[in-house]
Amino acid sequence: MGERLAGKTALVTGASRGIGRAIAEAFAAEGCGLVLNARDPSTLSTAAQAIGAEYGVAVQHHACDVTDGAAVKAMVAQAEAVTPIDILVNNAGIHIPNSFLQYSFDDFKAVIESNVYSVFHVTQAVLPAMIERKAGRVINLASSAGKWGSRNQSAYNASKHAVVGITRCLGLEMAPHNVLVNAICPWIVDTDMATSFVEKHAAVAGVSEEELKQRLEASVPLQRWIEPREVAGLAVYLASDEASYINGQAWAIDGGYTMI
Repeated sequence: MGERLAGKTALVTGASRGIGRAIAEAFAAEGCGLVLNARDPSTLSTAAQAIGAEYGVAVQHHACDVTDGAAVKAMVAQAEAVTPIDILVNNAGIHIPNSFLQYSFDDFKAVIESNVYSVFHVTQAVLPAMIERKAGRVINLASSAGKWGSRNQSAYNASKHAVVGITRCLGLEMAPHNVLVNAICPWIVDTDMATSFVEKHAAVAGVSEEELKQRLEASVPLQRWIEPREVAGLAVYLASDEASYINGQAWAIDGGYTMI
């Protein structure tokens, strides 16, 4: 247990599993109170109770769809009535692969809404109080897919490029208010979403899941998936006082993949 985030409270979206839960646990381990969000109230409640019991920090949980602007405003108002939100982690998102010509508009739209509009809604709801307090951190989970092109996921890449763009613009706009905005751009993280990623991409590419996984691992210098704790560690750093002069950046955590 540490104290790097003691006295702070973080809102983490998509926090019931995967990267979001790993970040929530890493924040709690540093003394940070939590406001956890996900769509499914049952899994969210289970995660909130487990984290609170293990780390002894205050944990609120609010189930809502973060693409719903009105629901997001209500969630943030309820949370702020209890405690100020010092840190926002925009983690919620989905991935639907397909070749560009085979995308349905509904699938393309769903990815953009989940990965981009959610960032708009939650960040816009949280920023006014941060501006008033002249302090805050926003950490957006983008992706290595937000830094270059790749096959069979144009919707996802477009969404993550948008998140990086929002991060850079907000970094400029929020700097006078001492609100720092950064993005994390991981390669493939070893979560259930990665399992689904391999399954769906293998089907689109017409190869076996094992063959696709081997190809992907061979393409990165470290030749393995990222562990959720590795992403969470970077999030803790960006939320801490140690990162007080880092703003508007998109941090790659990709085992050297972007060097190729």
